[in-house]
Amino acid sequence: MTYDLLLAGGEPFDVAVTSGVIAAVGPSLPRDARVVADVTDRLVTPGLIDLHTHVGPGYWGIDPDPIAWRTGVTTWVDAGSTGAYTLDLLRRTFREVRVPALLNISAIGLTGRTGESRDLTNCDVPLAIDTVQQHRPLIRGIKVRVDRETVGDNGVEPLRRGLAVGDACGVPVMVHIGTTPPALDEVLDLLRPGDIMTHCASGLASPLGPAVRAAVDRGVLLDLGHGSGAFAFDVLERQLDLGLAPHTISTDLHCRSLPGPVFDLPTTMAKLLAAGMPLTDVLEKVTAAPARALGLPGGSLTVGAPADLAVFDVRAEEHEVVDSHLQVRTAPLRLVNVATYVGGRLLQPSWPQDPPPWVSLTPAQHEALARRTHRLRELLNDPLVDASGLAEQFPRNP
Repeated sequence: MTYDLLLAGGEPFDVAVTSGVIAAVGPSLPRDARVVADVTDRLVTPGLIDLHTHVGPGYWGIDPDPIAWRTGVTTWVDAGSTGAYTLDLLRRTFREVRVPALLNISAIGLTGRTGESRDLTNCDVPLAIDTVQQHRPLIRGIKVRVDRETVGDNGVEPLRRGLAVGDACGVPVMVHIGTTPPALDEVLDLLRPGDIMTHCASGLASPLGPAVRAAVDRGVLLDLGHGSGAFAFDVLERQLDLGLAPHTISTDLHCRSLPGPVFDLPTTMAKLLAAGMPLTDVLEKVTAAPARALGLPGGSLTVGAPADLAVFDVRAEEHEVVDSHLQVRTAPLRLVNVATYVGGRLLQPSWPQDPPPWVSLTPAQHEALARRTHRLRELLNDPLVDASGLAEQFPRNP
């Protein structure tokens, strides 16, 4: 059999692809493929799944394509950027990657910075149920942001409504935690097995009390959800000591966190390595675990799975990583993506967009963006090769 693609020589084994799915895995597969990619001594993983991103329309949204091709992230779960009123804007956007969605319980979604659930008429349960049922399998769950700014005086009522939709549709609810009120314990006590608490190592919410243990014990899943202000090394390290490791590792990547402190998912993974988590555990939390949490395809290197694949150099290079509160740790490894495939198709380089004008950047971030643009311009302005690297395409007659 001639495969469409063969990734040969990588760890843990060779991977062959036909018609967009994994056709065979194992050591030393026959080199009978239309394209053979030599990935000797490199790590081959399932395409990474980022359980909490914002790639939909609105204040927070980013374009995933210029990030996906260089990071190995093939599935970008849009976590509540769109509600019932705005979902069509997400559906109409063409992307190179997979974008399942968590529907915001607020029908207006994240069109603005915050406050989407202050008006409870936006939290329309029948409308949300109809929207989920009409847009399966795109919608994989419900997203509810519960913090002082988002819900105002409504407390946990938006969450109760989100859970009602989850019950009616048989889908999980992801809840964002942050500044109180409402009290964190009040939020956690409502969550069901399979629901997800994102920002689980938040330095603002500091989820370290007995209610967190009780929630985990009954099957609530903890998701990292790094974001601009939702990850603190000291909170994570205390949770690891208590046996409360995150179930999934996600970035909460959006227009404000992309220039830092998050940057991308491999950088976020390095932060978990810096906290002492083994690489095998980190990889599971960005592949198989998020796939199980939302019933997503992918997340494994098994025959018949989608050929969403990532190839990494794993470099033994110590380097500093930073959390949302400028606490610094040292990561023992650097994960450098060298190729990303979606459905067996190699993603091509794409230039990232600059942050929108409403994002406040430090002078250092402005300078770094300008340097990056200058370096690319210099690279592309140089001829690709000199005369020795060319062939005469139209030879003259002798």
